[in-house]
Amino acid sequence: MVSKRKLSKAETSGENGKADLPTGCSETKKSRISAPGEVETEGIFEELIRVSGIVLKAGEGQNEIAVDQTTFQKKLCLALEKHPTYPGVVKQFISGLESHIKDRNQFKNCLLPCAPTQTEGSRTRHSYCDSLIKLLLGIKILQPAVITLLLEKIPEFFFDIVGTFGTDFPRLIISQFKWLDKLLDSQDLVKKLMQLVSVSPVSIQHDIITSLPEILEDSQQSEVARELSCLLKQGRRLTVPVLDALSHLDLDAGLMAEVRQSAMTIVPSVKLEDLPVVVKFILHNVKAADAVEVISDLRKNLDLSSCDLPLKILSFQKKVKSQVQASSSMSQVTTSQNCVKLLFDVIKLTVRFQKEVSEAWIKAIENSTSVSDHKVLDLMVLLLIHSTNTKYRKQAERLLKSKIQLGCMPEQLMQNAFQNHSLVIRDFFPSILAVAQTFLHSGHPAVVSFGSCMYKQAFAAFDSYCQQEVVTALVTHVCSGNETELDVSLDVLTDLMVLHTSLLMRYTTFVKTILDSTQKLHPCQIRKLFCILSTLAFSQRQEGSYIQDDMYMVIRKWLSSTVPNHKQMGIIGAVTMIGSVALKRNEGDGSSLERQELNSERGEQLSNLLDLVGFCCEQTPEVLALYYDEFANLIEKQKGNLDLQLLDKFGKSLVEDFPSDFVVDLSPTVDGSFLFPVKSLYNLDEDETQGAIAINLLPLVSQSNVARVTGGMHSQSERVVSPLCLSPCFRLLRFYTAEQNSGSLEEIDALLGCPLYLTNLEVEGKLDSLSKQEREFLCSLLFYALNWFREVVNAFCQQQDAEMKGKVLTRLQNITELQNVLGKCLATTPGYIPPPATFDSEALEAVGPVRKKTGKKKKTDGSKASSANRSEGDDSSEGNQPDTELSELEKIATEREAENPLAKLQNYRLYFRELDLEVFIMLHCRLLTKSVLDTEMHTEFCEVVQLGPAELSFLLDDLCWKLEHVLTPSSTRRVPFLKERSYKDIGFSHLCQRSPKEVATCVVKLLKPLCNHMENMHNYFQAVIQNQGAEDEPGVNIQEHMLMSSCYQQLLLTFHSLFAWNGFSQSENTDLLRSALQVLAGRLKPGETEFLLPEDLISESFHYLLNFQQSVPNFHCAFILTQLLITIAEKPVAGWKKEKIASLAKQFLCQSWVRPSGDREKGNQFNSALHTLLCIYLEHTDNILKAIEEISSVGVPELINSAKDGCSSTYPTLTRQTFLIFFRVMIAQLESSVKSIPAGKPSDSSEIQLEKLLRWNIAVRNFHILINLVKVFDSRPVLGVCLKYGRLFVEAFLKLAMPLLDYSFKKHRDDVQSLLKTLQLSTRQLHHMCGHSKIHQDIGLTNHVPLLKKSLEQFVYRVKAMLAFNHCQEAFWMGVLKNRDLQGEEILSQASGGSGSDEEDSAESPAEEPSGRSTDPSDEDREGAQGPDFPTEP
Repeated sequence: MVSKRKLSKAETSGENGKADLPTGCSETKKSRISAPGEVETEGIFEELIRVSGIVLKAGEGQNEIAVDQTTFQKKLCLALEKHPTYPGVVKQFISGLESHIKDRNQFKNCLLPCAPTQTEGSRTRHSYCDSLIKLLLGIKILQPAVITLLLEKIPEFFFDIVGTFGTDFPRLIISQFKWLDKLLDSQDLVKKLMQLVSVSPVSIQHDIITSLPEILEDSQQSEVARELSCLLKQGRRLTVPVLDALSHLDLDAGLMAEVRQSAMTIVPSVKLEDLPVVVKFILHNVKAADAVEVISDLRKNLDLSSCDLPLKILSFQKKVKSQVQASSSMSQVTTSQNCVKLLFDVIKLTVRFQKEVSEAWIKAIENSTSVSDHKVLDLMVLLLIHSTNTKYRKQAERLLKSKIQLGCMPEQLMQNAFQNHSLVIRDFFPSILAVAQTFLHSGHPAVVSFGSCMYKQAFAAFDSYCQQEVVTALVTHVCSGNETELDVSLDVLTDLMVLHTSLLMRYTTFVKTILDSTQKLHPCQIRKLFCILSTLAFSQRQEGSYIQDDMYMVIRKWLSSTVPNHKQMGIIGAVTMIGSVALKRNEGDGSSLERQELNSERGEQLSNLLDLVGFCCEQTPEVLALYYDEFANLIEKQKGNLDLQLLDKFGKSLVEDFPSDFVVDLSPTVDGSFLFPVKSLYNLDEDETQGAIAINLLPLVSQSNVARVTGGMHSQSERVVSPLCLSPCFRLLRFYTAEQNSGSLEEIDALLGCPLYLTNLEVEGKLDSLSKQEREFLCSLLFYALNWFREVVNAFCQQQDAEMKGKVLTRLQNITELQNVLGKCLATTPGYIPPPATFDSEALEAVGPVRKKTGKKKKTDGSKASSANRSEGDDSSEGNQPDTELSELEKIATEREAENPLAKLQNYRLYFRELDLEVFIMLHCRLLTKSVLDTEMHTEFCEVVQLGPAELSFLLDDLCWKLEHVLTPSSTRRVPFLKERSYKDIGFSHLCQRSPKEVATCVVKLLKPLCNHMENMHNYFQAVIQNQGAEDEPGVNIQEHMLMSSCYQQLLLTFHSLFAWNGFSQSENTDLLRSALQVLAGRLKPGETEFLLPEDLISESFHYLLNFQQSVPNFHCAFILTQLLITIAEKPVAGWKKEKIASLAKQFLCQSWVRPSGDREKGNQFNSALHTLLCIYLEHTDNILKAIEEISSVGVPELINSAKDGCSSTYPTLTRQTFLIFFRVMIAQLESSVKSIPAGKPSDSSEIQLEKLLRWNIAVRNFHILINLVKVFDSRPVLGVCLKYGRLFVEAFLKLAMPLLDYSFKKHRDDVQSLLKTLQLSTRQLHHMCGHSKIHQDIGLTNHVPLLKKSLEQFVYRVKAMLAFNHCQEAFWMGVLKNRDLQGEEILSQASGGSGSDEEDSAESPAEEPSGRSTDPSDEDREGAQGPDFPTEP
C-alpha cells in the first residue's frame, strides 16, 4: 500500500507539472539523469512507461521490466485515466510511442520480450515477459491506436532484405496480435490484415496468413476460411501458408468440404515442393463418410509423371554430355525425389494412424476398371499400405494380384516406379521381397512374371544389402522344388547375369549353392544354371577358379553315372562350360595372358572332360544326338563370338564323321535285304550325274530296327550309326561350317538337292495289306525324312541365289507331300510311337501324355462320357460353360477336321524338328523360276516354283505356334496342369534362346509379305462370294476352301499375336510398334506414313484391317478379326473406333455362317467365339440396355416362332443351341451395366433423379423380359443362370436403386411405383424357380436358393423402409405367398393350404418375397411378405 500511495503522488505531481504547460508544448522532452543504455530524453510516453515499471533501453539492450506484467498494465492504465488531460493524454502517449519507435533499434526492443530487472538480493519471479508493444495492446484504451500504428508501420519494411542475422520487422509486428486476451474490434483488425495481404510482398503475406488462426475469434473463422479458399484458387505462391492456416481453423463439415475441394483443384498444377503440404491438408481432414470419394479425387488429380521430368532431362543431357546442364539437372532430380519422399511420408502417416484412409485407398484403386486409369501411384500406395498397415496387408496384396491378372498393372508401371522413385520404394523393400515371393507361388502366369520383374528391378535399383537379399530369395526359390518357382527364378538369375554381371559376381557363392540341389532340376534348368555359373566363373581370372573346380567335379560325377538322365545333364553342363571357355576375349584386358594360362592350366582338364563326354556318347544314339544338338545350339547362340581355334579343337571331331556315316554315292541299286525295296526319291540335282550323293536313310533305319530287335548286341569298340543322329549331326555340321567360313555353306550345299534312299511312297490302298511292323517302319522312315527336310530348309533358307531359293521352296513342297503320306500311314497305325526329335529327358518323359491321347482317344472319350454328363449341369449353371470347356476345344476341332491329315499331325508336333525363325523369310516368295540347264550350260527350260496354299499353311501354322508361345500375353495363355507345366518349352528350344523382342522384330519385318498374303486371301474369298450368286459357275472346291480358310485364320492369328504382345507397352519398344503400324498404314497411304502421328498411324491401320470384314470365310476368322481391331485401337477404345467395333460385332452376329458343305457352323469352338463376340458387342455399344432389349424383344421371339432347327431372322447366330450363350451374356451384361448407374444422393436434382429412374426402368424391364423367357426355355442351365444372376441383379438394385427411390419417391411417385411393380413380377418368377429347384431336388440349382431368398426378403423390407422414410408406412401390407412351379401352377403338396391365394395374385403389390421360414417344399403354407400397395393419394 505504501508503494501504491507513493506511486500515486508521483503520478499526481507529474500530471500537475504537465498541466501547466501550454498545449503546443505538450510533446516537448525534458532531460534527466539516466543510467547507461537508457533513453536520455523523456516525454510523457517515456515518463509514464518508466513510472509504470519498464525501463526503456537504447541500442542493443532489451527493455527491462521491474514489476509483474499485469501490475505494469494496471499502473499505466490508471495513470492515463487519472491524467488531467485524459483522454487527450492517450493521443500524446501514442505520439510519444511513434516518436520512440522511429529508431529501428528502439522499435526492435519494443517488439522483443522485456527482460526482468535483476537487483542484488532479489529473485526473479518470472523468466519470460511479453514485449512492450504486446503489453500496450493489452490495455483497452490504447489498443485501437497501437494497432493502427503498427499496421501503418508494416509498409515501411516492404522492400527490406532480411539477412541471415537481420530482424524481420513485419513478422515481429504481426506476432504482437497473436493470443491477445481481448480484441475490441477483431472484425476491423482482420479486415485490415486481409487488405494488407492483397498489397504485401509474398513473405509478409505468408506471415500474415499463417498468423490468422492465433488472431481470429471463433465467430470469424468461417468467413476468413472462405477468403483464404479464394486466395488458394487465385495463385500458387500462397498455397502453403493458406493451407497451414486452414488446417488450424475449426470449420464445420460443409465448409471443410468446400475448402478441401478448393485444395483438390490445385493438386494437378501446384508446385512440386508444395505438393506434400496440399496432400497433407486433404488427407488429415478426411472423414470416414467421404473418405473414398476424397481419395478417388486425389488419386485422379495426383500425377507423379511431373516428378519424372527432371530425371528424363538429366538422362538426355548425359547422352549429349552437357556437364554444366547435367549438374544443375542433378540438383533438380534430388529436389524432385525429396519432394516425392515427403509426399509419401505424409501418405504413410495417414495410412498408419487413420484407418479410414487405408480402406479408402484400397477401395479407390479397386473401383478403377480401365487400364489407362492406373498409375505408378497406385502401385506405390499398395506397397506402402502393405509395409505400414499390417491389418490391410493381405487386402492390398490381393488387390495388386487381381489388378495384375486383369492386365491393369503392367510391368512397365513397376519399372517406372523403381527407376524414377527408388528413394521412396527403398523404404518398402521388405514388402517388395514378401510380395515377390508370394507372387512366384501364384498359378497365374502374369502374376508370376510380375513377381520376377520385382526381383530384377529391386536388384538393379537398390544397395548391396538388398541385392544380397534378392539373390538369397531367388536361390531359395530354385531349391524349393516347385517347378514354376524354379524356372522363373533361374530366368531372373539369367537376366541379372546378362544385365548386371559385375554386380552378380559379388554373390557367386550364394548362386553356387544351387549345385547341392541339382537332383530337382531337369536338363533345361541345368542348362540355365550352368550358363549362369560358367559366365560368373570364367569372366574373371582368379575369383571364379573355385567355382570352376566345383563345376568340373559335378559334371564328371554326372558323366560317370549309369543313369541316362544324369549323363544328359553332364553333357549339357560340359557343353555350356566349353562355350564359356571358347568365347573370344578383348585384346586390352589381359586376354593373351589369360588365354595362355587357360591353355596351360585348363587345357588338359577340358580335354579329359571332352574325352569322357565322347566315351559316354559312343554307344547311345540318343545321348550322342543330344551332344550334337547342344553343341549346335552353343554355336548358334554365340555366333561370331567363339574363338575359332578352340572351336576347331572341340568341334572338328564331331562333324568329320557325317559324310561317312550318313552320305553314300548315288547308285541305281543298293545292296542288302530290307522290308521295302530301296528307291532314290526327291533328287533336285538329276542333271548332275557325276559325283552324285544320296542320304542313306532306309538302310540306316533298317539297321537301327535290327539292332533294336536283337537288343543292341554289338562290340564296345564298334561305333553305332543311328538315323536318330542324322538331323542333329547335320545341324551341327551346318553351324560349324558357317562359323568357320564366315557364314558360307558352299562346302555342304550339295546336301540341299541330294536325294534320299526311301521306298515307293504311293501307299494309297496298300496300307491295309502291310503288317504292323511294316507300317511302323514306314512311319519311322517318313518321320526321319521329314525331319531331314526340316533341317535342310533351316540350313539353306537364307541363301540369296535364285536357284537355291527354288530348291528350298521345292523342299517345302516335299514336306507337305510327305506330311500327307504320313497322315494316311498314321491313320492305319494306332498306338505307334515315333522316334524322338528332341533328346533331353524332359522331352522323352513328356511323350507319355501325347502317346496316350493319340493311341487311346476313343476309349478315353467313352470312359469319361458319363462323368461329363453329370458335371455338365453344374458347370453351366454357374454361367461359365465356355471357360470350363476350353480344355475340350482342341479335341473337338480335331474331330471336326478328321478328314484333314495335317490336322492329325498336330498331335505329333513334338516328334518333328523345330523350324528356325529364319525359315519364315520364305513368306516373301511368290513365284520363283528355277532354270534347268543342259550339258553345255544353256537354259533348257524354266520350272516355276510357287509358294502354294499348302506350303503357306505349313509355314503360317508353325509361325502361329511360335508366336503364341513367346508373344501371347501371359495373362491370357492357359498354363498346362501338373507335370506338363515343366515341358512347355518342348519344340521351342531354339526359339527360347531369343528374347520376345527379337521374335517381335522378326515378325515386324515379315509384315509386308503377310499383308500381301492376306490381301490375296481377301481377293480369293471375295471372288468365291461373288461366284456363289452365279448359276453357271462351278461349285466350291471344299478341300481348297478349307485350306484357304485355314491360311486366312492363321494370318489373322499372326497379326493378333504380334499386336497383342504386352512388350509394346514398354517405352523401349515404341519405335518397333511404330514400324509395325507404318506397314499397315502404308497399305492405304503408301509413302505417307513416315511423319504421321501415332494416333493417325493407329487410325489408318484400323481402317486397313476393317476392310477385311467383307471376306472373312468363317465365324472364327470374324472373331479373330474383331479381337485384332480391338488390339490395334488405342486403349481405352473410345470414339468412332468403339462404334466401329460394336457395329462390326453386330454385323457378324447378324450374319448367317454356313460351311462350304452347306451345314450351319456349330460346335464348342463356335460357341466360345460367339460368347466372346457377343460380350464385345454389348461392351462397346453406346446403349447396352437398348441392345439387350433389341435381342430379347426381337431376336428371341423370332427364334420361338421358327422351326425346330431354325434361327432368328435378325440374328441368325441365335439358335436353340446357342440360346444359352445369348441368355447368359445378356443377363450377365445387364447385371454389370446397372452397377455403372450411380447411387442416388440427397443432393441430386430432379432432372438427375428422373434420368436415373429412366435407366433403372429400362434395366428392370429387360430383366423382366429375360426372366420370363424361362417359361419357354426351361432347361437346367438356363435356370442356373437365372438363379445366379437374378440374385446379383436384386442385390445391385438394393445397393444402388433403393437410395435413389428414397429421395425421389415424393417427386416421382408414379415412376417409382411403376418400377417396383415391374420388378415384383420378376421376383415372383424367381420365387417360382426356387420352388421348382427344390421340388426336383436338383443340388446344382438348390445351392443358389438360400442366398437368392435372402436377397428377395431383404428387398421386401428395404421397400418397407423406403416407405417409412417417406412417411407412407400404411402403403405396405403383408400377405400369404404360396410356392408355385415355373408355369405359375400351385405346387400340389400345398394345395390344401391356402385361403390367401387370390390375394397373392393381386397385381397391386410391387414386391413379394418368401420370408424363408420353411425350407421343405412339402410344407403346406409358406408365410411371406407382400407389399407395398400404394394408395391413390399420398
